[in-house]
Amino acid sequence: MPPTANRLSPEELAENFADLHPQLSGHEALVAADRCYFCHDAPCVTACPTDIDIPMFIRQIAAGRPREAGKTILDQNILGGMCARVCPTETLCEEACVRETAEHEPVLIGRLQRFATDAVMATGTQPYARAAPTGRSVGVVGAGPAGLACAHRLALHGHEVEVFDAKPKGGGLNEYGIAAYKTVDDFAAREMDWLLGIGGIELITGRRLGDDLSLAYLQGRHDAVVLAMGLGGVNALGLEGGGDAVEDAVDFIARVRQDDHASIPVGRSVVVIGGGMTAIDAAVQAKLLGAETVTIAYRRGKAEMGASRFEQDLATSKGVAIRENLQPKALADGTITLEYTKADDGNLTGTGETVALPADQVLVAIGQTLDLPLDLTLDGRKIKVDEHGSTSLIGVWAAGDCTPGEDLTVVAVAEGRDAAEAVHQYLQED
Repeated sequence: MPPTANRLSPEELAENFADLHPQLSGHEALVAADRCYFCHDAPCVTACPTDIDIPMFIRQIAAGRPREAGKTILDQNILGGMCARVCPTETLCEEACVRETAEHEPVLIGRLQRFATDAVMATGTQPYARAAPTGRSVGVVGAGPAGLACAHRLALHGHEVEVFDAKPKGGGLNEYGIAAYKTVDDFAAREMDWLLGIGGIELITGRRLGDDLSLAYLQGRHDAVVLAMGLGGVNALGLEGGGDAVEDAVDFIARVRQDDHASIPVGRSVVVIGGGMTAIDAAVQAKLLGAETVTIAYRRGKAEMGASRFEQDLATSKGVAIRENLQPKALADGTITLEYTKADDGNLTGTGETVALPADQVLVAIGQTLDLPLDLTLDGRKIKVDEHGSTSLIGVWAAGDCTPGEDLTVVAVAEGRDAAEAVHQYLQED
């Protein structure tokens, strides 16, 4: 077991895990909003998976109406506050911004979105009221971004919703799977409580589909079911040796989010296997906890990493080394052996040449997979759905990471919202 992270003082830990992008002041927001061209056919809107009217909400901020701006955002993305903090805006709306094309300095869309949604949440109340009760109920599995967005939209239409989650707390990825420096001050829980304030939603934790919760039970209890439980399984690394020194990066990130930082074990020499956002979050937080050296080993080149260039640069700015074209072979006696790789006609192969790095802790971030025995048609290792989120079973929808598509919070929100609209239409017609 790696040594306890007692190498840093409480003051150092607090500074390391401070808010990555603090909220803009009123003046800063006005200055940032003034840079928007308010494009009529705005490419930033097309780039947003939730179709937020970005020029509209920025115009409302510029006019001194931040709560109205927040409402414009939340109409399309009820978890707009979290998405403002964690969405890779640098590869979505901000990359498409005309200012980025002309000046390589886009409008700060993400930070303006946070400014506006925080203004709404600061009131403590929602700008939404439920429709008259329909007498219909829906069971939602998973209280992550997709499940919560779906539940809110269904409740808004007047349906009763039960949301089941396997974890002790709701929130899913927002609560357990995002770097602590991106969502400070228990924001995920506060946003969820605010969302549930619409009424008509009951959150039931500690119930996992496939264990003490069955699809048949949900179908018998509700008029429709939405599966939004994300991906519970972790891909196997296949690394020789390791033992207690090897840990899933997902579990490591969850502990950083839930436990006191001073109590979290971290190695002196940490190696992270993978190249996505999870790998970056795990590596950066290991460094912030006091690891002396942290290295990300990715089997392909940097250009093929799932993590954005911004996230890669963030990692290196914190002292994380990123090593390309390396795959793990063995771990023994505090040393990990990695083999260099090369692409041969599109296929990745090992070269036979190896390198050894010190590693008293190895964090594995090579993707997750669906691990539930469901009698549903699959698309690869995820649930197959149509454009409305319908599965192969009548009355059952799916949304979020358990379905094909990008594994992004904002995409999950869009899919949960759209599945709710499809369910609502189904319940009206039935």
